[in-house]
Amino acid sequence: MLKKIILSIVGVLVLVGVLAGLKVSQFRALAQAPHSQPATVVTTATVGQLDYSPSIPAIGSVVAAQGVTVSTEISGTVRRIAFESGAAVSAGDLLVELDVSSEEAQLRSAEASADLAHLSLERSRELRTTNTISQADLDAAIAQAKQADAQVANLQAVIAKKTIRAPFAGRVGIREVNLGQYLNAGAPIVSLQSVDPVYIDFSLPQQHLSRITVGMVTRASSDAFAGAVFEGSLSAINTEIDIATRNLRVRATFANADGRLRPGMFVNVTLVESSTASVLTIPGSAVLYAPYGDSVFIVEEQKDEATGATVKRLRQAFVRLGAPHGDFVAVISGAKLGEEVVSTGVFKLRNKMPVEVDNTLAPKLELDPTPENS
Repeated sequence: MLKKIILSIVGVLVLVGVLAGLKVSQFRALAQAPHSQPATVVTTATVGQLDYSPSIPAIGSVVAAQGVTVSTEISGTVRRIAFESGAAVSAGDLLVELDVSSEEAQLRSAEASADLAHLSLERSRELRTTNTISQADLDAAIAQAKQADAQVANLQAVIAKKTIRAPFAGRVGIREVNLGQYLNAGAPIVSLQSVDPVYIDFSLPQQHLSRITVGMVTRASSDAFAGAVFEGSLSAINTEIDIATRNLRVRATFANADGRLRPGMFVNVTLVESSTASVLTIPGSAVLYAPYGDSVFIVEEQKDEATGATVKRLRQAFVRLGAPHGDFVAVISGAKLGEEVVSTGVFKLRNKMPVEVDNTLAPKLELDPTPENS
């Protein structure tokens, strides 16, 4: 019985020794794997240097320098429409005439009464010089003449208000009235916008306050005109910061002779600073983003200890990134000028992996990319 127990213990020890040997051999194989695995094909890019003017991006809306919906102050029937939808008008141009036939008849009667009142006033003054009438009679004649003049002025004002003119030069929109239509007081007639120049209003976080000044170069672009860039200047900075958003409202002025920028249009805005900075750049696709830190894979030539041949291996380097510039991103630290970094597919790589560089299918990188479907 004791002999069987001893043999069982020996058998177990032999089995444990065999398993331990297998595990040791597996660990050794894993340790040597990086040196024996085939090279992975990668595309690369060189760490470059870019001189650029720092900029502040924002989103804004186009606002007319002057804009109003023209309406009527007095009710009446449309007798004449003197403009075409979308036409350019000058200040004082006639837009709409309402029917004033009744007011014109009343005006002729009031003018006749005013003429009679002034004649009576002149006679009263002559009679007063001879004491034929009293001072009270003369005062009454003066009051009657003034009342007659006021009646004439009132009717002239009513007629003028029924003759609607452009308050300033600009471009009218689509008319909202028709010939013969009865309009109530305040009814809209047409939108009038002064579109040369135009304003672009946008907001910036308060931390940019120290970086912006009136006169800064401001560029704007819109998806309505692909590839077009409009240039203006910062013209106004609001005196207060929004207490809810902590944003600062600013305004830029843009020349708009061709009228392409329309009030209400959504635009992307860039404020360009006058200073110039020099930064190192790498492709944005070269960065392996991770919660513990962003990194890139740098391609280095190393000597293979087993064969003595020179091979290319990866070195993972943690980087501190700056602002993006098109397809590139600025590198503050972690990479040096001229170093070769893997530009695509970094998520499948690891440190010390052997690689083979093939840039025949490398994507084209641009500072100002314009995707076809953007």
